Amino acid sequence: MTSRRNFLQTSLLTGIGLTLTQTNLFAALLQQDLPYNMTMLRNNVGYFTEKGGTIAYMISKSGICIVDTQFPEQSEHLIAAVKKQSDRNIDLLVNTHHHGDHTSGNIAFKGLINQLVAHENSKSNQMRVAKENGTERAQLYPDTVFQKEWKTKVGDETISLQYHGAAHTDGDALVHFENANIVHAGDLVFNRRFPYIDKSAGASVQNWIEVLEKATTSYDKDTKFIFGHSDNGYEVVGNIEDIKEFQRYLSKLLETVRSAIKLGKSEEEIMKITSISGADQWKGDGISRSLSAAYLELANK
Repeated sequence: MTSRRNFLQTSLLTGIGLTLTQTNLFAALLQQDLPYNMTMLRNNVGYFTEKGGTIAYMISKSGICIVDTQFPEQSEHLIAAVKKQSDRNIDLLVNTHHHGDHTSGNIAFKGLINQLVAHENSKSNQMRVAKENGTERAQLYPDTVFQKEWKTKVGDETISLQYHGAAHTDGDALVHFENANIVHAGDLVFNRRFPYIDKSAGASVQNWIEVLEKATTSYDKDTKFIFGHSDNGYEVVGNIEDIKEFQRYLSKLLETVRSAIKLGKSEEEIMKITSISGADQWKGDGISRSLSAAYLELANK
């Protein structure tokens, strides 16, 4: 279907005799037909969205870096788009954490990358989950891990990774493109969307709040953040104020569940809560997974 669509598009452009400038404009309109979106931010760094967690990319003549991989089909789309701009090997692939909507596409990069990096807990979690699911053959694991900080040069860009402790999982990394001043926060930030809090992988709501505090003080007002997910009507790119709002959500979540426990409410009763007071921007489905995780943490279960 895609090949036929491309053939029809090419034939149409040729048939109507557009000039080069007109062709570029018309091709941009046809780009809307693609199943994915690629948006450039600055200094050759942009983001890719299709299905799963947001992917960050840097593509230049002197280096290529990809952060997260969604699923195999989506990674193949990204790889094809990258190859249209450069035929060099991908210098660096980074996983912000282990979840399948961020790492299942790793396998599509086999033989195409020079290095795959993640936090040591992220790799351990990838291997554990793959073993539990019987999907070891469908994985491409990191060949390089770090504990607290890791830094390298890719072309003219300096890329640094920081780990501040358990949060969404026990292996979430912040990935900073230093020259561009863009940070891929992975699932450390859900923009106005109820987060998944993976207690099975060592998540901590309380420490997540502290991790976000370090993020707001480690970068500046000009830093652009790429978030792992956003709710409908909200962007996957934002600033420190968006991080503070998500930090507020997590704080209010704990306050809400802690107060309910003190009032003697059962887990079943707590799960009937429909909104988090003081964090009204978080609406819709998904609140139950936040309530459940917070209850487990506060009740020490």
